[in-house]
Amino acid sequence: MNQTAKLAAMRDAMSRADVQACLIPSADPHLSEYLPEYWQIRLWLTGFTGSVGTVVVTQDFAGVWVDSRYWVQAETELADTGFVMMKIGTAADPGHVEWLAEHVNAGQAIAIDGRALSLSARDALVTATQKRDITLRLDLDIPGQVWLDRPTLPKAPILDFSLEYAGLSRVEKIARVREKMREAGAQWHLISTSDDIAWILNLRGSDVDYNPIFMSHLLISEGLTRLFVGKGKIPPSLVDELKEERVAVLPYEDAANTLTGLPAPDTLLFDPARTTCGLIDQIKIKTVRQINPSTFMKSQKTRHELKHVRRVMELDGAALCEFFAWFEANVNQAGQPAIDELQVDEKLIEFRAAKFGFVSPSFSTIAAFNANGAMPHYRATPESFAIIEGDGLLLIDSGGQYLGGTTDITRVVPVGQPSQEQKEDYTAVLKAMIALSRLTFPEGVAAPMLDVIARAPLWAKMAEYGHGTGHGVGYFLNVHEGPQVISYRAAPAPHTAMRVGMITSNEPGLYKPGRWGIRIENLVCNQSAGESEFGEFLRFETLTLCPIDTRPILVDQLDVAEVDWLNSYHATVRDRLAPRLTDAALDWLLLRTTPLVV
Repeated sequence: MNQTAKLAAMRDAMSRADVQACLIPSADPHLSEYLPEYWQIRLWLTGFTGSVGTVVVTQDFAGVWVDSRYWVQAETELADTGFVMMKIGTAADPGHVEWLAEHVNAGQAIAIDGRALSLSARDALVTATQKRDITLRLDLDIPGQVWLDRPTLPKAPILDFSLEYAGLSRVEKIARVREKMREAGAQWHLISTSDDIAWILNLRGSDVDYNPIFMSHLLISEGLTRLFVGKGKIPPSLVDELKEERVAVLPYEDAANTLTGLPAPDTLLFDPARTTCGLIDQIKIKTVRQINPSTFMKSQKTRHELKHVRRVMELDGAALCEFFAWFEANVNQAGQPAIDELQVDEKLIEFRAAKFGFVSPSFSTIAAFNANGAMPHYRATPESFAIIEGDGLLLIDSGGQYLGGTTDITRVVPVGQPSQEQKEDYTAVLKAMIALSRLTFPEGVAAPMLDVIARAPLWAKMAEYGHGTGHGVGYFLNVHEGPQVISYRAAPAPHTAMRVGMITSNEPGLYKPGRWGIRIENLVCNQSAGESEFGEFLRFETLTLCPIDTRPILVDQLDVAEVDWLNSYHATVRDRLAPRLTDAALDWLLLRTTPLVV
């Protein structure tokens, strides 16, 4: 079926179930960012390929709510499908919760699969709809009645993550979690967040693309840890090893019944933003609702982990130097085939795959030339891609999963002769990235409050960008993790406090639809800057090692401190990467790290 036929079938199923609206979040029972094929309902139904979007279907309306990263992409992909794009973050378009509360009549019903709806999201829906006596049907999977050839749940094996890389054993990590459970007065702790489970148990999987995680639930009590996971996914020898460490492996589908049987006098700890109501509604005992303690533990990388991350940054940086040396030798060359965006992706994977410990890309590569760069999450496909030739800017956002860490980097390189306006925009974005890189700040400051430092050089030009400036990054785990986020659109809550060891992206941007996009990104790590009479302070250690192209810079628009920072960074890049490079790649590194002169 095409999108129009699928939409008609959805409406038929809704009529049979006597529901007037159907809400489909981009989620699974673990509220993951990247979804197994079984849970990619929004993609199957609408054809929209972005990483996130919320779908609402009624008998006379079908919409997909997306943020500014996807406005151009969604408008193109949703054309002639029967679905309309709804913009998140504008006064003109209400959010999907407000839209439902306004357009569903009193006494009518909304269908949502509770297995993929967080308690926080359910609470927001209840608050918005209860005054109008609107019923939420969380027991209905309307898309599942229509998607007849729906893929099965993933069966990929789960593997042990070596202590050589993990640093702390799962026994030690579980003990740390139990200590936090006692502080919260809880005898039980339910975790459904896939990367938290992978971190606690030192296990890795491949149930989704790019992130080495697996679908499971974890229930920790004082004497036993229960892992609910698909049958046969863990090798028997590893099951035995887990059993010796008091971790019982149980069927994935047994989680709900086990929760129902928890003893009444006890208390269960869980994270309402990372647990689905379809699972938690089974529970009849007292609860404590707070962020998973492992979320904080996982975010603060240990010295052992950072040692491996720094080595991985050298490997990744060397691969990037080899790639850029190849690219510059072949782009816009007379008599040679033109390079396209798809080849950029292929070559990046080729060079990274040759490095020790490389497992996979950490997300789908964004290789975007000129106008395509104006779509922050653009992805070239065999059906739609650009040839890289002539004049302009090529934006490349890419990363790798290595046994010793996760990388995420964005660089913009000139092709031919960039225009004066492109150079002005590039220089402004660079100033924004440097401003945040050089910052010293109090330990414990809420991460969203740092955002204005990066945006100030762009706001001075009356320019703005729609995405956040920084997200947490995992350790051979999710490329996007919390709790910290550098974005003024996020609430500066206590759980977003900046702590030593956190790895965060630093990626301001500037996008001009139909023309070009610019984003420069490094990963940075919170390190102690020392103590004063005003308390402990932190600074950023820049982890990413790859030259920032100086050709589009208008040097007279940088001040001395900014030039000094860039030259110092390039000196570090040169010293760390040169021993790993030879021939053309080494020559490219030395050329691209030549100091700027004011």
